[in-house]
Amino acid sequence: MKPIDFDDFLVLWNERQGLETPDLHVRMARWLAECWRKGDSALLLMAFRNSGKSTIVGLFSAWLLRDNPDLRILVLAADLALARKMVRNVKRVIERHPLTAGLRPERADQWASDQFTINRGLELRDPSMLAKGIGANITGSRADVVICDDVEVPNTSDTPPKRQDLRERLDEINYVLVPGGTQLYVGTPHTYYSIYADSPRTDTGEEQPYLSGFKRLQLALLDRAGKSRWPGRFPDDAIDAIKRRSGPNKFKSQMLLEPVNIAEGRLDPDRIRPYNDDLAYTEANGEATLMLGAKRLVSASCWWDPAFGAPEKGDASVIAALFTDSEGSYWLHSVRYLEHDPALAAHPDEGTDEATQLCRQAAAFLRDHYLPAVTLETNGLGRFLPGLLRRAITAAGLSSAVIEKASHRSKDLRIVDAFDAVLAAGHLHAHRDVFASPFITEMREWRPGARARDDGLDAVSGCLLSEPVRLPRLAPPAAKDIKACANWRPGRQGFQATTDFNIQ
Repeated sequence: MKPIDFDDFLVLWNERQGLETPDLHVRMARWLAECWRKGDSALLLMAFRNSGKSTIVGLFSAWLLRDNPDLRILVLAADLALARKMVRNVKRVIERHPLTAGLRPERADQWASDQFTINRGLELRDPSMLAKGIGANITGSRADVVICDDVEVPNTSDTPPKRQDLRERLDEINYVLVPGGTQLYVGTPHTYYSIYADSPRTDTGEEQPYLSGFKRLQLALLDRAGKSRWPGRFPDDAIDAIKRRSGPNKFKSQMLLEPVNIAEGRLDPDRIRPYNDDLAYTEANGEATLMLGAKRLVSASCWWDPAFGAPEKGDASVIAALFTDSEGSYWLHSVRYLEHDPALAAHPDEGTDEATQLCRQAAAFLRDHYLPAVTLETNGLGRFLPGLLRRAITAAGLSSAVIEKASHRSKDLRIVDAFDAVLAAGHLHAHRDVFASPFITEMREWRPGARARDDGLDAVSGCLLSEPVRLPRLAPPAAKDIKACANWRPGRQGFQATTDFNIQ
């Protein structure tokens, strides 16, 4: 067949359908064709909802098969129905486009709803085009082109386990795609932790974006000047109506292509102010001082919400340290997720049972952050730990106090009460290490009443709701191997005043 440019192929199809071809579609078509000619094999096309991107990719598939009938194209989507929709679209194009005459096979069994095989020279096991849901088994399939059409939707991305499962299934493409084959992702982001994100999410342990190295074309509804990219279908009044109906988060996600959670979150980690300073403890002229950069810290609170903390199982055991300065700002310096080692716990006679391991880690946390006390939540497992924790603190050479606290209010209410005001006021700061922990993920995912990880939120809310600990300076312990840390909090000394009052 005589070669034809893809944009001409597209325009001719639209003319036959009585449709105009907007500049937006021409831009998509030229980008796809240029990438194909250059041999770019990893592509990401992001365009706003109802932009016609899947239709363009379907026409692109028909154009590819016209140019090379021996190609094998696999379409993956969030579910089989969506994948079939693209396959049916390509079938209609092949049937009706004036430049694809002769591709349709004579045998009806080669022209099914979820797969078809056009007339081609090679005898291949795999069809010309095949539709599969992302959860289907694709082992044994082979493809020259894999199109991932809207594989990320709320049902595949609204929880961390679903996002992990999605990534693992997408990784299987590497075993399906032939050497030199092309992957093409088409979609819009549905979560802050989107596979389409252009920067790594360090709080999940990600070191690079999932689609790192993919060539991107990103077409938001509004261009840099704030004008509609498709004014014929999306004039200004239509855009305003979409904003009102969908809400700010969904509009940002689906129309502006910004990776944010579609559901409106109660806690916004973007309101937290990051900092990089480390704690600096000094003793001079008989006075102890704890500094954070140029800020002198005046009080601290530490909260431990204990759990067995087995790796990847059950609730997390979280301990958090929060400091305040003289201006009333809060400095969340550390949120540590404690885990016991199951191998050591298998030999409890050696003093390495789960509870003892966790208490030793908590004592080390107190030492590292110069904390005068820790509040231990005694609901559940916590009621068995105060004695063990005090023993671990003593063994570590510390004089920190253990405050036992039973929580009687709903966890959701505690979290809302703790975070709402301080986030709204912009008074909460967090160390860079906190932003690399699961705590930030918990904030983005948390919804009142929803089932999601909230162990870090519970510990930090305990710190925020606790009154600052202001204990008097303790006398040095009698044991020679225990050294008490000097009290770095100002105002703890007594003051004796001389007066003329004569009190009878």
